[in-house]
Amino acid sequence: MALKCGIVGLPNVGKSTLFNCLSNARAQAANFPFCTIEPNVGVITVPDARLNKLAELVKPERLVPNTIEIVDIAGLVKGASKGEGLGNKFLGNIRETDAVLHVLRCFSDDNVVHVHGHVDPIRDKEIIDIELQLKDLESVEKKLQKVERAAKTGDKEGKLAFDVLSRYKQHLEQGLSARTAPVEAEEREHAADLFLLTEKPVMYVCNVDEAALKTENAYVEQVRKMAEAEGAGVLVICAAIESDIAELESYEDRQLFLEDLGLAESGVEKLIRAAYKLLKLQTYFTAGEKEVRAWTIAEGTLAPQAAGVIHTDFEKGFIKAEVIHYADFVQYGSWPACREVGKVGIEGKSYVVQDGDIMLFRFNV
Repeated sequence: MALKCGIVGLPNVGKSTLFNCLSNARAQAANFPFCTIEPNVGVITVPDARLNKLAELVKPERLVPNTIEIVDIAGLVKGASKGEGLGNKFLGNIRETDAVLHVLRCFSDDNVVHVHGHVDPIRDKEIIDIELQLKDLESVEKKLQKVERAAKTGDKEGKLAFDVLSRYKQHLEQGLSARTAPVEAEEREHAADLFLLTEKPVMYVCNVDEAALKTENAYVEQVRKMAEAEGAGVLVICAAIESDIAELESYEDRQLFLEDLGLAESGVEKLIRAAYKLLKLQTYFTAGEKEVRAWTIAEGTLAPQAAGVIHTDFEKGFIKAEVIHYADFVQYGSWPACREVGKVGIEGKSYVVQDGDIMLFRFNV
């Protein structure tokens, strides 16, 4: 499944620096590459030590990790919803993403000019929110006009759509995002075709200086309070440090650099993994001599649908799935060894795939 996260933020908050760090990321010893599709779009692997461990055990011909597309969305300015700056292009780029990584400047530095004169991450967040909310409001109002006639004629579906869209409208008019609108999950399909910008899950990325990386600061505290009220996640990183890490050539040098800072992993690795979790995704593996591969599925996916991620024929002709839990595979080292000790489960169509499962599908077309 093609997954795409957009990095947004005002100018000079560290957004593009982060994107550039991602483009140079060497997250694992396996050194999977970042592939640039367009100047502002790239594909990066999701760090997962389990994949490397499986490769050590199986020794496959090739290794295929999970990936996410990262989009550096051009800097937003006040008035973008009305076409200011890159306006509609910016908003269109966000519309195409599955989730939003919102970078907020949480450091003071007289050498880095703030577009609004002084540092205030909450104000910065609200500026972008307002532009997105205004664009969503415009989309909702247009559709409301279309369904109003059907609602007035008594059409049941039209009345429901009108009611749902009216709730979205009232919510957006209060300066609130669509994701928090008082609309039930099954009702949101009435606005699904609008691809509302503020409906997308969001994570706030606090860009701090080195001093605040471990102890944080008052800016981060403000963001955490705001995010908690929204039910959103927060990640704290230092783009300047990530930039230094990205310049180091070897895996060993990067690890030594992190150790000197007292860090277990880079912020970029955390960011990639957080983006994956933001989309409520998980991983299952296939492991054979030809290939060890990670597959992306949504949480709660059943075995036939997981098989369909590999090929639609696998889902259509699904018979059963042979499943080994990751810990068991690591302990015994292979499919035959796991079979000998009874660690291979035979699962049917109702099996909910667990994160880290190693799977082999049986199907008939």
